[in-house]
Parts: sequence; structure tokens; C-alpha cells
Amino acid sequence: MLDAVDEVALVRRLRTLVAVPSVGGTAAESEVQHLLAGQLDELGCDVDLWPIDLDAAADDPDAPGQEVARSEAWGVVGTLPGALPDDGDGLPALVLCGHTDVVPAGDRALWPGNPFRPRVAGGAVHGRGACDMKAGVAAILGALAAVRAAGVRLARPVAVHGVVGEEDGGLGAWATLRRGHRGEVCVIPEPTAGALVTAAAGALTFRLEVPGLAAHGAHRDRGVSAVELFAQLHADLLGFEAERQRDPDPRFAEARFPYGLSVGRVAAGDWASSVPDLLVAEGRYGVRLGEPVAAARAAFEARVARFCAGHPWLSAHPVRVSWTGGAFASGSLPPGHALLPAVRAAVADAGGGVLPERALPGGSDLRLYAAAGIPAMHYGPGDLRLAHGPAERVPVAELVTAARAFALLVLRTAGAA
Repeated sequence: MLDAVDEVALVRRLRTLVAVPSVGGTAAESEVQHLLAGQLDELGCDVDLWPIDLDAAADDPDAPGQEVARSEAWGVVGTLPGALPDDGDGLPALVLCGHTDVVPAGDRALWPGNPFRPRVAGGAVHGRGACDMKAGVAAILGALAAVRAAGVRLARPVAVHGVVGEEDGGLGAWATLRRGHRGEVCVIPEPTAGALVTAAAGALTFRLEVPGLAAHGAHRDRGVSAVELFAQLHADLLGFEAERQRDPDPRFAEARFPYGLSVGRVAAGDWASSVPDLLVAEGRYGVRLGEPVAAARAAFEARVARFCAGHPWLSAHPVRVSWTGGAFASGSLPPGHALLPAVRAAVADAGGGVLPERALPGGSDLRLYAAAGIPAMHYGPGDLRLAHGPAERVPVAELVTAARAFALLVLRTAGAA
């Protein structure tokens, strides 16, 4: 079965996926899901392809939220059936979950070529989504192809969950679980840079509205600049961020900001020669492992309120805090669960060495599976530090190793008939 893992076919699968510019909220996000459904069908899976009810996702209080507008979204699950009668629950022995949406390419001038025209150079596949995480999806497909090519008949079913909306909250995974798709355990092949990730911090999207007082720029002392107020607030929030990094879980290893706070968008003023009377800032805020989302929000709001209370202007005109877009809770594999040694052994036996256990300093779909009672963890090809940037790439050798490891994991969890 390991000999049946085909490097050429793996690279071809990955390039086919990267060539679809499946940025969240675009038509290509749906296109890539239909492409994946066809590939799963070709591999002998029973395929469930359905339109996600976006109205339900907007109204359900348990939905994870979205940061982009969508007119449609699709879920896809492919189940490789087992040869033996099930024991009554019909649960797949293993779920392999991969997201197919990607973030925008950004400034095209920073890329060495078209980000959606994948190329192979220096032993790696380059392009938007190559690392995060279409390589993981390609490795899953390559593993199933190897099982099929080797003529292995699985005793129990194995499921592949292809999901969208991961980058902006987790819409696809939420909808897949809501539809009733489950499994005994789940591995999500996000890029883990040669590690096994058993926990992921959460992340929340915040919006700050900082009020000022307009005046002519020539008499700025008669106004109150929202920009200057925000600079002071931002400095205080960086202090708050530093406090929340204390005593992190050792699995975060060298990560400097396991629970980072970052402002990503700022807009202020409506006229160049006027003192700006409003600044709007949006950013992400890390949730500590095991910290309830409500508690994380309350801590942030209390910090902003405390700053405002001690400020001569903001005490009477406080900053407004709201929560928008995706909401990622933290998530963890239960301590001592057998999935970790199973994945570690599969990777080692596939030639990947003995990998350390780590935690991810960012939100992921892991928390949705964990919340649904499905033990889950991450292992996949690539390095997340290259994701979302113009240097995004994945080494072909890591892609092959991951496919081999997943093939072994499929066989060992589902068994051979």
C-alpha cells in the first residue's frame, strides 16, 4: 500500500486544487467543492454533496460566524465504505477533514508568478493554498488512492470531510457536523511544520469605535483626534496582550504570542484637514486554551472599559466594542487519548521521524469537532508560517510523507477485511 503512494499523482492533484482560486465568498469556493466531490467519487467513496443553508447559519446561535458575504456554499463528505457489517452505530472509524477555501492573494506584485498558477520549484509546490491547506487535502486523496490501488478492503468506513469557510470561522465544518456526519476520531491536516498538534488556541474578531471631536486641522487643539486616542488605547491593549501570554501551555514551545492580539484594519476621518471624530479598528484576539469565549470577551471589554474610565475624554465618550465575523473557541485532544500515539506511529513508519507534540496559536476547525465529542488533532504537510503570504509553498517530500502516513492510519484504524 505504501508503494502505491504516487508522488507524481499527488503533485498533480495538488496543482489541480491550487489552480482553482477558491477565495472565501467567491464562486470558486463552490467550484472546488464540486471538484473534490468528483475526485472522491472516482476513489470509490459514497459522496454527499449538498448546499449549505446560509439562512440557518446566519440565525443559529451556535453557528461560528462569517467574515465574507456568500450567496452559496457547499458541503461535501466522501465515505469509503467498510466491508464488514457495522456494529449498529455506523460511525466511520476515522474522519480526515480538510478545508478547500483560501485567503486572498494580496499584492500580486509580491508573488514570483500567478499565485493560482501553481508551479514546482526547489522541491516544492508554490501557490496560494498550496500550504494552507490544499496539500493536506491532496495527501488525503493520495492516501485513499493508495488504499484503492493496493486492493485493500477496509473493514470499517473512513470519511473525508471537505469543508469551506474555515478561514473566516468554520462554516463548512459546522454545517457538516450539523448534517449529522460524525466519526470516532478526526485528523485535520493543517500544516504543522513537522509536529503533531493536539491543541489550538481560539481567536475572536473585534471591532472598536473610538469617538473624537471634529475641528479644523489648523486649530486641532479645539478638537479631539480619534487617531491619537486610538494610539493610546492600542498601547494599552499591547500591555493587555503581554499579560495574557504568561504561563502558556508548554506545547506552544517557541511561539512568542500563543494568544496574540493584532489590529488588522484601521479607518478614520472623512476629510484630510479635519480632526477625525471617529476611528474604527478591527482585529483578532486570542482565546486561551480552556478559556470560555464569553470569559475572553468579558476580559477584553473590561480592559477597554478600564482604559476609558481613566481617560479625560473617553470616560465621558467611551469606546464601543463589538464582536464580528468568525468566533473560534479553543480546542484540545483529550489528554492521554490513543489518537496521538496512533498518528505518531503512522508518521514514523511512513518515514517522517518521531514528531514532537505542539499547540497551534490560532483558531481552527479542531474546536468544532472537539465540541461535538469527536477527539481531533492536526498533522499535515507544510509550515503555517508560510501561509497567507506570497512565499506560500509546500515541500513535495512532506506531501508524500503525509499521504503515506494517512494511508497507514486509515488501515490501522479501519482495519482490513
